[in-house]
Amino acid sequence: MCTAATYKTKDHYFGRNLDYEFSYSETVTVTPRSFPLKFRRRGTIERHFAMIGMAFVQENYPLYYDATNEHGLSMAGLNFPGNADYKPEAKGLDNVTPFEFIPWILCQCKTVAEARVLLAKMSLLNEDFSPSLKLSPLHWMISDRDESIVVESVKDGLKVYDNPVGVMTNNPTFDFHMLNLANYMGLTREEPVSRFAEGFEIKPYSRGMGAVGLPGDLSSASRFIKAAFTRLNSMSGETEGESVSQFFHILASVAQQKGCCRVEHGFEYTIYSSCCNTDRGIYYYTTYENSRITGVDMHRENLDGSELVSYPVIEGQDILMQN
Repeated sequence: MCTAATYKTKDHYFGRNLDYEFSYSETVTVTPRSFPLKFRRRGTIERHFAMIGMAFVQENYPLYYDATNEHGLSMAGLNFPGNADYKPEAKGLDNVTPFEFIPWILCQCKTVAEARVLLAKMSLLNEDFSPSLKLSPLHWMISDRDESIVVESVKDGLKVYDNPVGVMTNNPTFDFHMLNLANYMGLTREEPVSRFAEGFEIKPYSRGMGAVGLPGDLSSASRFIKAAFTRLNSMSGETEGESVSQFFHILASVAQQKGCCRVEHGFEYTIYSSCCNTDRGIYYYTTYENSRITGVDMHRENLDGSELVSYPVIEGQDILMQN
């Protein structure tokens, strides 16, 4: 499962935890403006916006997990099993496969408003990348520095939800998560006020008791509440270091530790966490074994090039000894 979030200080930041039981050897990948983006039903776009993100590159095609384009529009796909429903080819609509969805939006749109225009005439096509690489059941979060939306292809069609809390997790559908927030409206970062009974005063015995009841388990519903509370109450300075550090702390509040969630093929854990400064095009990440923040600046690459640029993820722990 996974968690995505946005954060804004002087600059805007977008990123996610990727939680799964194994890695596909993903890389930080820059797609320059002149790399031909081929779409199964929409031809080839020869010239487009550049983008950077985490991708599994197959047959020289970037299968992005999350990415940001040169104008700051960002997008992430998160696991959505049992609810994701992709469609047969539909006449009169732009049929785009789920693995093409992130490049399709980010190569053409500067803002969420422009993405909404494409979404209004789009259908997610039920077509695998290859016989050996089947489609993943996903839903997506799309954000710029001013707004965020969630896109879900379900049995009833393509749903687009406004996302005022700036976070997303997994099942159930996004409208459930927004409704579920009401169960936690009493949480506060302030010292709690006694309301147990009139004339009966109770005093807190610890700091932080205003957030008693804040979920701490690994379910997607609980991670949504925890991430939303943490993100909406987060405070930091506006420098790059302070902002990036705080963003990773937001993601760390819902990170999954190896051994705590057994699945069929092992244990689910946070394989990597990402944070992209969407205004500057710098993609930062940490991995489960390497908590040092590593960065890749898309603007240090030739964005007018025609070849993908990929950086292997640094996985080994990097410990600084002071003596």
